Amino acid sequence: MNELGLKYGCNPNQKPSRIYMEDGSDLPIEVLNGKPGYINFLDAFNGWQLVSELKKATGLPAATSFKHVSPAGAAVGLPLTEVEAKIYWVEDLGELTPLASAYARARGADRMSSFGDFISLSDECDACTARLIKREVSDGVIAPGYSEEALAILKEKKNGNYNVIKIDPSYRPAEVERKQVYGITFEQGRNELKIDEELMSNIVTENKDIPESAKIDLAIALITLKYTQSNSVCYVKGGQAIGIGAGQQSRIHCTRLAGSKADNWFLRQSPKVLSLPFKSDIRRADRDNTIDLYIGEDYMDVLADGEWEKYFTEKPEIFTREEKRAWLDKLTDVSLGSDAFFPFGDNVERAHRSGVRYIAQPGGSVRDDNVIETCNKHNIAMCFTGIRLFHH
Repeated sequence: MNELGLKYGCNPNQKPSRIYMEDGSDLPIEVLNGKPGYINFLDAFNGWQLVSELKKATGLPAATSFKHVSPAGAAVGLPLTEVEAKIYWVEDLGELTPLASAYARARGADRMSSFGDFISLSDECDACTARLIKREVSDGVIAPGYSEEALAILKEKKNGNYNVIKIDPSYRPAEVERKQVYGITFEQGRNELKIDEELMSNIVTENKDIPESAKIDLAIALITLKYTQSNSVCYVKGGQAIGIGAGQQSRIHCTRLAGSKADNWFLRQSPKVLSLPFKSDIRRADRDNTIDLYIGEDYMDVLADGEWEKYFTEKPEIFTREEKRAWLDKLTDVSLGSDAFFPFGDNVERAHRSGVRYIAQPGGSVRDDNVIETCNKHNIAMCFTGIRLFHH
């Protein structure tokens, strides 16, 4: 099949719409269920590239949760801790397969942003992963294959209309890519840059110690940034992105946004949040929204009299600013990647408050000395990769 007609483009008024192969060859995908749309395919193809690279870089199954052409989360298939299983709402599913663990992590990093996501999987979707996907609010999934049982499970989702795409893992795109803006064609070579440990060899700080586990996390951060709308910054810990700041005009705003998401990820693991007395009939998505308010500045939206009764069996105590700071001080050994250089040391100061100990960024700012000095102040190890990872 050379082309696939779509209902409309980014918006319902943008017609006609299709995807097709300009060279006349067959599309490398097969729609097994549903009717994916224009944005679905943008998310699917960007996400597939991301998980494919993560798999090559780490040797582990990988998953990503995409929304509006940027990842809300990305992870590799490492086992979940008991606390992670609880905050990702999968503790009732028993032991997960590596691929299911990867998606639970990718989805769980920022569950509010992942609501209604498009999923990309590096490996054949198994039944365990399909059962996890079935219970979440999602638009669709792309993978190189599906087990018979997994496909049957996914076809039951959304009254039989869930989008399921199979992609040919042997497909290789042309070396030159094109797109049109305002009727004008843009052309560039594809970004085929390989991200590996060699990029992290130029350590410019007094602290030269970047352990193997941190190098893997830095690679995950950089690969994630490669498919994230710029400007972008990514915090990673333990094989998963825990905070992604995408599409900000200012670098510090990226760092703050990603840092606040990383903070929320860790605050969800605090005893005070884990012990929240939710009513049994509160759905997972509503619990996510309630927790987000509870740990934020607008906590009275769910703790005021007449409000807390909607969510809890008893009124929780306020999670004070001092208590939150004390808990966040326990977050350590976080890795951070940036798709372009840090122009000022304020980015490092903000990263430090979210437990960042390792940084990979291109370098090349006129204020590199200030950025390095700030890293040295906090005993952070930073490498200059010498490469930029803008994505638009």
